[in-house]
Amino acid sequence: MSVRPRSGVQIPALTAQVARASNPRGTTAMWVRDRLDGLWRDADFEAWYPRDGRPGISPAQLATVCVLQFLLNLSDRQAAEAVRCRLDFKYALALELHDPGFHHSVLGDFRDRLAKNDRADQLLDLALERLKTAGLVKARGRQRTDSTHILAAARELTRLELVLEAVRAAVEELARTDPDLLDGLVTAEWGERYGRQVRMCSQPSHPVTRLTQAGTDAADLLTRFQQHPGRRPGPQLEALRQIMVQQFVVDARGRLRPRREEDGLVPAKVRIESPYDVEARWVRRGNTRWTGYLAHVTETCDDGRVNVITDVATVVSAADSQALPAIHARLKRRRLLPAQHLVDGGYTSATGFDAAARTHKVTLVGPLPANSSQQRATDTGFARENFIIDFDRREVTCPNGKVSGNWNELPAMAPYTVVRFDKRQCQPCPERSQCTRGTARTVNFLPRRLHEIQARNRADQHDDQWKQMYASRSGVEGTVHELVTGHRARRCRYHGTAKTHVQHVLTAIAINIERLSEQEPENSTYRPRPPTAFQQYLDTRGLPRPLWWRQGK
Repeated sequence: MSVRPRSGVQIPALTAQVARASNPRGTTAMWVRDRLDGLWRDADFEAWYPRDGRPGISPAQLATVCVLQFLLNLSDRQAAEAVRCRLDFKYALALELHDPGFHHSVLGDFRDRLAKNDRADQLLDLALERLKTAGLVKARGRQRTDSTHILAAARELTRLELVLEAVRAAVEELARTDPDLLDGLVTAEWGERYGRQVRMCSQPSHPVTRLTQAGTDAADLLTRFQQHPGRRPGPQLEALRQIMVQQFVVDARGRLRPRREEDGLVPAKVRIESPYDVEARWVRRGNTRWTGYLAHVTETCDDGRVNVITDVATVVSAADSQALPAIHARLKRRRLLPAQHLVDGGYTSATGFDAAARTHKVTLVGPLPANSSQQRATDTGFARENFIIDFDRREVTCPNGKVSGNWNELPAMAPYTVVRFDKRQCQPCPERSQCTRGTARTVNFLPRRLHEIQARNRADQHDDQWKQMYASRSGVEGTVHELVTGHRARRCRYHGTAKTHVQHVLTAIAINIERLSEQEPENSTYRPRPPTAFQQYLDTRGLPRPLWWRQGK
């Protein structure tokens, strides 16, 4: 299948006339065509297709349909039906009124193509480039980022259910692709155990015995497959092999048995939780526990402008701070780096502040974790802030005037510089009980540049102007809510990180065009609703009143 770029595509006159008559104020789909002249061109997708072959459906049209599909929360069948039946879809795609559209399976094939390499991010790059050209988004403003949990498109399984379902999935796969391999292995007992989807009560009978039996069946199945070299295992058979390695061991007598705690359990960050989505992981953050992924959403938050999502990242369980360098790298590629980047405490660290400023000239704005020492936690005694650090003379002076030159720097004490006071200095001190529980005090601090960043940030957090600026970061919570609730992104539609990322990118583009299309043009006759009598009463008395959340209050 190849691409035949269409140049100078115009909306058919009859399609435009009927669509305008039916929708005088227009729709979001019509706004995409009118304001942006479409988000993409077929030439943008030429590298995704071979040069030779039968011409396929326009990839620019398919990408637009996918965005509108996520905008309206449609299934593939409903989206294909909308292309056939809805006037605004035909208007946005520049189709004739009698165009029959395409089969719904084409959308799934296009998403599979979109999930390869980093094409989903490239699609977002192209859309943001169109928005920049239209003057709807700009660089070096203010942006904010937050993350949320995403549930995998698979039910949570117990250990016994996981192994049984993995064997059942592998047997189903072989029954479709190579049924001869099952001859002589599958018996009536196999049919009883794996003939239907595994669902168990909260307390199944003989769980250890059944788990061992399932492991034995899985080992026999894998051995049978290995006896036929030259055949590549399918995804379900490969998932079964990995699950067997994680859940079973062979003891000293050569017997297969379930893995125990003394054998060393597999950590959650690599443990497979479902045979159908081997990339989803079990994650715990505070009181929230889930199996799935993590989504990072970045949007603009400049005063007087529409907030536009500039980046979305889908990752397996990882610290928020680890995602920040990749976010900045993608924003740099899009030429949309912010001057100020507002984040919460999960993204901040002294090294992160320094790296963002040095590499991208981005000022991170967010709270650094407070000093966690016992003295600071109980607010009694002398914390590190009470000591005077002289980097030039490599000395530290305690609150009682004692000076220590026992200075131990990187790399031996990485990542901190450690200064130890002598016990002959600390033991005679009358306030030693307020300073340390040991015989002498030890002070740890970051290298000079990072220490100054840390001290400056903690001082800024008490400034009213800093608090007022940082208050706008909370608006990203509404965007996350819009993403996961308004567009059903809390649960994955598909299996795997790549396809889940495609879902998030298409949803982000849909939110952008929805927000921008709702803005009234300059020559609009729309006027906001006048205040009610009680609101006028509050205004005349100088009393505050709540405003609509879209007004930023």
